[in-house]
Amino acid sequence: MSEKILVIYAHATTHKSRVNRRLAQAARTIPGVRVHDLYETYPDFHIDVAAEQALLADADVIVFVHPFQWYSMPALLKEWVDCVLQAGWAYGAGASALAGKRYWLVLSCGSSESDYSADGAHGRPLEDYLPPFRQTVALCHMVWENPLILYGAHKIDNSAVDAHIDAFRQRLSALAHATPYTESDLNRDGT
Repeated sequence: MSEKILVIYAHATTHKSRVNRRLAQAARTIPGVRVHDLYETYPDFHIDVAAEQALLADADVIVFVHPFQWYSMPALLKEWVDCVLQAGWAYGAGASALAGKRYWLVLSCGSSESDYSADGAHGRPLEDYLPPFRQTVALCHMVWENPLILYGAHKIDNSAVDAHIDAFRQRLSALAHATPYTESDLNRDGT
């Protein structure tokens, strides 16, 4: 089986990671999945755009695995998005390199789910912070998969972390066996 799922893993301090490191390890055990650790590959932030675009072109599913930091993504992942998802290749006139590929966002949050509410510390639900991710997916004509979110990553017990890892592994396995979208699927769905 070819590697049809590309997991873009971004955690600046992976040695301190309680959840994301284990997610990356779990992904490596699933046939058809390639884990690409950005901080290991690009500690100097000098991104090889052609190599990254080749990895994306070969994948049917793109998964971002990272902590939710300052309502966004880690710095190197943002640099990666800025450099790799170029006009004319990922989006814009004639761009179709990512069209129809599934995109799955896997986030860990240090705050609890109740902190992401109107009355919570962040003043709104987490979903309200996801439009930049959704718009990037839409602009590149990818297909948004419902995100997997772990709240309270620093505080929850080990059994909750284990359950989250199991849910991640099951969904990745399902995506590894999913049929890629075709152009007619995209036109029928209106995406």
